[in-house]
Amino acid sequence: MTDETMTIREMCETFDVTPRTLRFYESKELLGPIRQGQKRLFTRRDRARLKLILRGKRFGFSLEEIRQLLDLYDMGRSKEQLAKSYELASKHLAEMEAKRDELNQAIAELQRQLEWGARELRNQENGAAA
Repeated sequence: MTDETMTIREMCETFDVTPRTLRFYESKELLGPIRQGQKRLFTRRDRARLKLILRGKRFGFSLEEIRQLLDLYDMGRSKEQLAKSYELASKHLAEMEAKRDELNQAIAELQRQLEWGARELRNQENGAAA
């Protein structure tokens, strides 16, 4: 590896992804490694893009949304990219918060059911002992 390029193995180790994942992102034209025969060399640009892809996926962005943001950046439209990123991030945050709230409600309900079950078990044990 040089400071400029990384092999597929180095990318996998650095970003904790599989070769299949990298090839998939390449097939979707999200990454564009230098090809030397069968060998792929990933540039700093690819590394930066992969960081953004992985972050976007963690935040719930679709690959198409990520592609659009990367394309805006590539076209030098950073203001548009920032505005679109903000819009999408706001939407995804609202969705994540709604899911969290639903999950919190389900957890609270399950806790109440478990408390009820524990009381019933104690009551039945106390009744059997009498």
